Amino acid sequence: MERVVVQIDADATLPFWRGAQVFRFASVAYAIGAQVVSVNAEVPVGSGVPAYSHPLISWLLIALLVIWSGVSGLVYAFELLPRPPMVITELVITVLLIASTMWVVRPEYYHHHQSLPSTFWVTNAVVSVALLWGPIAGGVTGVGLSLLSLGVEEQFHNVVTDATTPILLTVGVTLGIGARIVTRAQQELSAAVRMQAATKERERLAREVHDGALQVLALMRRRGADLDGDAAELGRLAGEQEQALRTLISRQAAMPGIDETTELRSRLQAVLPADVAFSGPADAIHLPDAMVTELVAVVVTILDNVARHAGDGARAFVLLEDLGDEVVLTVRDDGVGIPDGRLGEAEAEGRMGVSKSIRGRMADIGGEALLDTGPDIGTEWELHVPRGDGQDGARD
Repeated sequence: MERVVVQIDADATLPFWRGAQVFRFASVAYAIGAQVVSVNAEVPVGSGVPAYSHPLISWLLIALLVIWSGVSGLVYAFELLPRPPMVITELVITVLLIASTMWVVRPEYYHHHQSLPSTFWVTNAVVSVALLWGPIAGGVTGVGLSLLSLGVEEQFHNVVTDATTPILLTVGVTLGIGARIVTRAQQELSAAVRMQAATKERERLAREVHDGALQVLALMRRRGADLDGDAAELGRLAGEQEQALRTLISRQAAMPGIDETTELRSRLQAVLPADVAFSGPADAIHLPDAMVTELVAVVVTILDNVARHAGDGARAFVLLEDLGDEVVLTVRDDGVGIPDGRLGEAEAEGRMGVSKSIRGRMADIGGEALLDTGPDIGTEWELHVPRGDGQDGARD
């Protein structure tokens, strides 16, 4: 038995998270370097007045920055803990470090320099929010932390010319969009793999049932039709069970993709009686599930008409073609054909098999049903279905 193993990484953004931690450790090194320079600075230079009013506390805060960066970097890179609470904690720590600048640094210094953790390190919080919650959250966080930093430095009047705001905004939006794109791509890949596995399983099941139970039921139906009494009843019941089994196979749960498409060829093959000749392309043809359902129903209706009206010994043929911009299904029989005017009479009598079950269904899905028939030339239906937007590349 053929088995298809479906294995897709659960988190498509994991490479982003791991790459972001490389940036995090670089920003830690920069923050330590900036601390070394700033803690030894004087206000003004040469005055002997240190820039930091509480240098020891500033070093404790830098130690907190280093410890948190190490812990969060490992957690993010290896998914050791749930990310949402970690990101919220990171935001709180970042805001507190920025605000602590007013406590440990003299105003004469921080009014003209970066806040304590440095804008470079603050970017980590923006990156984390963007990767977790997307571009809008990332952009808002970038602008919010930038405005907080400018407020601490009392530099709101430079908000237009300062580069901090556009940089953090760009980082948040860009990484958020990138994370959403790869997540979407991973979902589509996962759905495609699951659909392929489900299609293979349906085809395998259809082959096994077709080669066994369906052929036996079809044989009983044909033999019973030539007999009387209980044998005829058994043939009729076998025919009902054959049709029910074909319907069950055709409706076997297919794993829908992002756009809820279904493979047309395998659905058709599952419902076709054993004595109907089928020809189709080697490649799978994916169409919206609702469209496939209607097409299969139309084919079943046509074949039912063949069985009832085409005459004894009539054979049916089904041809599936993928023409790129449209899919064409041709259902032909070599029976007696439909006499001129017969369809109009049937519609006038209230029998809507052709007008509703065939042409009506095709119109509902944006398609067209063309009929070519006549006495003693058989009947041929051409079902044309144009591919909608985004379907042109649906073939495997």
